[in-house]
Amino acid sequence: MIRALILAIGVVLALPSISSHADSGEAVPAKVLAQLRTAIEVPGAGLSVESARYSDLPGMVEVQFKEGPLVYASEDGAFFIIGDLYAVGPEGYVNLAERRRNTEREARLAAVSTDDMIIFPAEGETRGHITVFTDTTCFYCQKLHKEVPELNRRGVEVRYLAYPRSGVGSEGFRQLATAWCASDPRETLTRMKNRESVADNVCAGNPVARQYELGQEMGVRGTPAIVTADGQMIPGYRPVDDLLSVMGLD
Repeated sequence: MIRALILAIGVVLALPSISSHADSGEAVPAKVLAQLRTAIEVPGAGLSVESARYSDLPGMVEVQFKEGPLVYASEDGAFFIIGDLYAVGPEGYVNLAERRRNTEREARLAAVSTDDMIIFPAEGETRGHITVFTDTTCFYCQKLHKEVPELNRRGVEVRYLAYPRSGVGSEGFRQLATAWCASDPRETLTRMKNRESVADNVCAGNPVARQYELGQEMGVRGTPAIVTADGQMIPGYRPVDDLLSVMGLD
């Protein structure tokens, strides 16, 4: 398996650089996108190509599967590599794939209205914000929520999006919808995370299902999933000091 992968990589790197004229990050032409879809899509397994753009590696394109991984493929789709692409430079190793994902996550979250979030604002001057995909039934979400007042005191705004781990229609979904539908969402969410009993109140038009889908598209696989203002994904719970360090606020 490893020998086959190494051979595939070697063949790819030996291919003529068809796209050497293209800028990194530029979307591939429709003809190339069609070739990639024909070659590497497996619709029956849920692998459908969402987008493709030229990468920093000549002759290779970044292919993003819908609700799937980011891969690097030859333009005809004959070869592809699963894994992150790194650049080596004066600043050391740079994960180019993660940098791309950060940019995309930042853009996706910027398109979500703050009216659809449950927000715990910073006290005094806002030094930064985090967006947290959360589930009321998650122990570490409850633990993080107990530290939200400290984050607020230290200038961090906490923006919650719903991510019911067991899916739409689950108990977690109903609880999250109840919080989002409440007259006082912050107080209701806090009560739930303190394991207090709150009667279900699932209103029409609540954003929980949409936010769950967004989380899946962004690669959320568990909660809490914390995203910084610049799109960095922090999976799982982190103490306040660690979060501030990642945000450059320590």
